[in-house]
Amino acid sequence: MERESPYDSIAELYDPWSASVVEDVTFYLEEARLSGGPVVELGVGTGRIAVPIAADGIRVVGVDSSRGMLEVCARRAALAGVSLDLRRGDLRSPPVRERVPLVICPFRSLLHMHSDDDRRLVLAAAQRLLLPGGKFVFDVFTPGSEDIAKTHDRWLEREPGIFEHARWDEGARTLTLTVRGPSGETTMALAWLPADEWRTLLEETGFQVEACYGWFDRSPFTGGDDSVWIARRP
Repeated sequence: MERESPYDSIAELYDPWSASVVEDVTFYLEEARLSGGPVVELGVGTGRIAVPIAADGIRVVGVDSSRGMLEVCARRAALAGVSLDLRRGDLRSPPVRERVPLVICPFRSLLHMHSDDDRRLVLAAAQRLLLPGGKFVFDVFTPGSEDIAKTHDRWLEREPGIFEHARWDEGARTLTLTVRGPSGETTMALAWLPADEWRTLLEETGFQVEACYGWFDRSPFTGGDDSVWIARRP
């Protein structure tokens, strides 16, 4: 029996839920242009990043575990008049055999990996997909104590009519997030690491860390909540 993704029940809700998240689109589009394509996106979701890249004339192979999200993504691409190569699969073993100059994993999707073993599997899979000299680009976060205090165990309206409930476990470094809106509800478990541990994992899996930014404007990482990584396969 196929395991249902927590995103299946909010596939129609996802775009309005993430409507205000736009700061990363230009960054990933710039990286896609620099690479020349094609691009593999791990955790393509509804195509928030993939569609603009494809609209720029760059081929995108999008992988996601959620059938519902892929269906919405296909509709979104059709409305935009672009073609995406969408494939259902696990980020740890993406169903892609070709090698590309760029693999991306936007919007903190790696937080769905709960153990270092699973994280290493994703990093190793990304490396297998890359041509020599190719880049793996992703972003993650490490929550600050102030953010945890403001949001823990409270229902907060993220977008009109769409609410989030966060339960943080700082000891286990996990977030149990519930999203509720007019067209669906889901609960998902996320896990975070501090930046130095991400660097260690990247180096252990054979990547060379080219840059670690603190935001999508390419400002240097100075210990904030967000980190944006560019890692190169030798």
